[in-house]
Amino acid sequence: MVHATTLKIMRSTMMDLPLQVSRILEHGATVHGGSTVVSWTGGEPRRLPYAQVGAQAAQLAHALRHDLGVTGDQRIGTFMWNNAEHLVAYLAVPSMGAVLHTLNIRLFPEQLAYVANHAEDRVIIVDSTLVPLLAKVLPQMSTVEHVVLVGGADPAPLMAAGPHLSVHHWDDLLRGKPTRYDWPEVDESDAAALCYTSGTTGNPKGVAYSHRSIWLHSMQVCMREAFGLGPQSTALVIVPMFHAMAWGLPYAAFMSGASLVMPDRFLQAEPIAAMIATERPTLAGAVPTIWTDLLSYLDRNEVDTSTLKEAIVGGSACPPALMHAFSERHGVEIIHAWGMTEMSPLGSVSRPPIGVAGQEAWDYRYTQGRIPAGVAARIIGPDGQPAPADGEAVGELEVRGPWVTSRYVGDDEPDAEKFRDGWLRTGDVGTLSPDGYLTLTDRAKDVIKSGGEWISSVELENALMAHPAVLEACVVGVPDDRWGERPLATVVLKEGVSATVTELWDFLAGRAARWQLPERWSFIEAVPKTSVGKFDKKEVRARYAAGAIDVVLV
Repeated sequence: MVHATTLKIMRSTMMDLPLQVSRILEHGATVHGGSTVVSWTGGEPRRLPYAQVGAQAAQLAHALRHDLGVTGDQRIGTFMWNNAEHLVAYLAVPSMGAVLHTLNIRLFPEQLAYVANHAEDRVIIVDSTLVPLLAKVLPQMSTVEHVVLVGGADPAPLMAAGPHLSVHHWDDLLRGKPTRYDWPEVDESDAAALCYTSGTTGNPKGVAYSHRSIWLHSMQVCMREAFGLGPQSTALVIVPMFHAMAWGLPYAAFMSGASLVMPDRFLQAEPIAAMIATERPTLAGAVPTIWTDLLSYLDRNEVDTSTLKEAIVGGSACPPALMHAFSERHGVEIIHAWGMTEMSPLGSVSRPPIGVAGQEAWDYRYTQGRIPAGVAARIIGPDGQPAPADGEAVGELEVRGPWVTSRYVGDDEPDAEKFRDGWLRTGDVGTLSPDGYLTLTDRAKDVIKSGGEWISSVELENALMAHPAVLEACVVGVPDDRWGERPLATVVLKEGVSATVTELWDFLAGRAARWQLPERWSFIEAVPKTSVGKFDKKEVRARYAAGAIDVVLV
């Protein structure tokens, strides 16, 4: 029998090293120094081994500290595509004790200025192709003192933004700097990175990720129940590094030794197909709109996708028809994942349980996935009380965990609309099964409330996008004198294909309850998207209210 005093001694003798990003950097640059990050250029790809990524990270840290005077936890903004230099900044900035702030290049100019000022960014690192975009808003970024230019663009537009700004070239800053850096010990609860929500309503909200949360989140991403990264993996990271830290893939890859393929600004179907054929990734991650465009290209062109085994889809629900098409025609398994900026962002991944096959396995794949050990989840019913995890009770999903934020940056107290008793209120509506699988039926703000009953806009969209003529379908609730709200279906048809409203209504009638079927239909050229590629339903509703959408009644 072991006495309690002995246990106390045993606990006290454990070595307690803080979980910090610099340990991910040092591990990847040494143990996995031969793994590579490939940056797509439109011509000959640039290849950088992880050992050199580590060396450049040290050089960047020296430059930021000694040339630009960065101290403490000052914020360093990045205005960049997915490429090797962005990866270097991802690792160097937190490792030196500063805070990495990934600026979303797709925000409106006034929102970009707001988040840079709110975060008090002191330095911004910018890709040369994004100089014109940054130069327009830079005069409104009042705290920025230095801009670091990556690439050969003319710096004049940046220099014209104000006399208080100094512009530096990346290569000049790093040239001659030591390739080793004495990374400081930091408190693992200190902020390492900062992301802002997309700001679809009001100003974007800041979410700070600690060194500890990044470390634990990276470990979960590497696990097989998540993305299963390892030295044998090559990940094509299409999801932007400026959006929710690219789902944690850059840090997880450096931790696990998985190589990376970065598409830079080449996000169209043709170059992505070329990346898959030439760089031979085993896994890729992107939002559904990217996969929809790529599927159309693959169906028309002969492309070797044999190495790509899994495609992670997040950001919004993936239509089952898209999942089946990739699997049956191209041998690529679509893996549903769900999360939020507030969650670093991993929340669930839809891998079926071991031993499940056939349609039952597909039913699991259609869900948003199983909640991992690091996340606690519950469903809150309409009465404000927790509902059973029985796969039937519907309510708003709430989560908490070591990589889930407890408040927004700058808030003294948690926002009551987003946080409840230590739980994050996600705004997503759905069910939880007894074995931990999450099925989301809609966003709380997008559920169509018709005659006292709920209609899931997502379920109608998925059913419509199973029609062979439909490229995209966006369904929103619009005012109705009799029922309060009714669904409006906006449809984008595939190029060269036709369909009538009657055909689509009849098709949908076999897949949804009759009372849920839309009376209002519209064919549109494209569904408006948010800055992170989701359907902008607020914009669709606004266009309808303004009479800017031609509607056919059934």
